[in-house]
Amino acid sequence: MRVLFIDQVHEILEQRLTAHGCICEHDHFSSYDEILEKLPAYQGVVIRSRIPVDQGFFDAASQLKFIARSGAGLENIDLAIAESRGIQVFNSPEGNRDAVGEQAIGMLLMLANHLKRADNEVRQGIWRREENRGWELAEKTVGIIGFGKMGSALAEKLQGFRCRIIAYDKYKKVEFPGVEDVSLDYLQAESDIISLHLPQSEETHHYVDAAFIEACARPFILINTARGKNVDTEALVEGLRNQTIAGACLDVLEYEKRSFESLSAEALPEAFRYLIQAENVVLSPHVAGWTHESYVKLSSFLADKIIKAFPQP
Repeated sequence: MRVLFIDQVHEILEQRLTAHGCICEHDHFSSYDEILEKLPAYQGVVIRSRIPVDQGFFDAASQLKFIARSGAGLENIDLAIAESRGIQVFNSPEGNRDAVGEQAIGMLLMLANHLKRADNEVRQGIWRREENRGWELAEKTVGIIGFGKMGSALAEKLQGFRCRIIAYDKYKKVEFPGVEDVSLDYLQAESDIISLHLPQSEETHHYVDAAFIEACARPFILINTARGKNVDTEALVEGLRNQTIAGACLDVLEYEKRSFESLSAEALPEAFRYLIQAENVVLSPHVAGWTHESYVKLSSFLADKIIKAFPQP
């Protein structure tokens, strides 16, 4: 099979596919239309998020047998068309689940212990101990919404902190040691911390909005390492202003471009300007799943799946 790498991934994927008998070629820079002209020659494509895999893509890819997405999210792929044409779609959430879980914990600890502010103050010779007194995770109730690879990874890591962990997943019963399967209403009533692990879809667009925040029984810390559009940023900021939200750890923002490589070029709104100056907000540039180790594992798991699905004749 000929495989086109549309985005850059770790070289181990190409090495293993080549050893399996595939012919691997690269085009990381051509436009959507230019890629479409090349597609008829390939049976497989490797992508991240640069090019939308839509109706036009599928119409051009007349020989396509598989799409390999390095990462977890599949919102960039029209899965219904892929299924109707018998094209297999692979992703690799196993590859960055640990990275996402650790990032969520790191951001939470940074917020809980005022580490961003304290570090900056000490560098300026300011020594404020009482003002930077933190709070502990032990005995706090953490609500996890969406319990796939990422949600379960966070649960594993939280158990070492002696948190009470509850989880809600609309599409399956949560069966995991030390985690309570609960309704969304119960999660909103009980949680001190809420962490999102949802895909991006019409259903999850602005999942955390004003109504969601109002339904929560107490001010909570929001963690979002999933997709920026899961959160209505204006509603989040209003919650921070009126203290119905106690703080936020945001690895993703709804203003990101499709490729996740930068923020939108348009002028960023007032809500974002509030976030960047708020002391009870921790921000990072969509790197929760992007460690040196996960870069290798994302490609390794893809190789496993492709080779299993297409054994050598």
